[in-house]
Amino acid sequence: MDMAMGSHGSGPECKISMLFNWYTVDACFLSTGWQIKNNGMFAVTCIGIILLVILVEALRRMGKEYDLFLERQFRRQAAILAAKRTDSVTGGHAVGLKFRATPLQQFGRSLIHALTFGGAYIVMLLAMYFNVYVIICIFVGAGLGKFFCDWMVVTIGDETHLEPKGVEETTVCCG
Repeated sequence: MDMAMGSHGSGPECKISMLFNWYTVDACFLSTGWQIKNNGMFAVTCIGIILLVILVEALRRMGKEYDLFLERQFRRQAAILAAKRTDSVTGGHAVGLKFRATPLQQFGRSLIHALTFGGAYIVMLLAMYFNVYVIICIFVGAGLGKFFCDWMVVTIGDETHLEPKGVEETTVCCG
């Protein structure tokens, strides 16, 4: 089903389709204000979409890294507390300690999550235009984002983290 949206008499109408399409010029994305008027504008749109998906992957990784940073901080604090204890029952280990993010740390975590979620939502809305070029750009951006932002690192010798440290979720919303 093709839909045409008027641009208030100021030129050609937006080409929008709810089926897979190859529209370039006169395609519209997210609003009639984002109407592609020439091939150069479409190329910039494609590059922008690739960069947006890379940004989403970078934000996703940033959220994981920030959580790991906070966990390392908590473990250091626990080790300091354990060193102060000479309790023979716990063997010098901090048992039963619970650490909680401060309001500022939680705000940072929430902000990173909101930006990631918002970016992923915009990518999803762009994919719903069923433009094959845009969908290919989303796939390219996801691949480049994984390549640049999610190098696999394995730590050997630390029994608490002997698993690969890559981002495990494929989607932001379902992880």
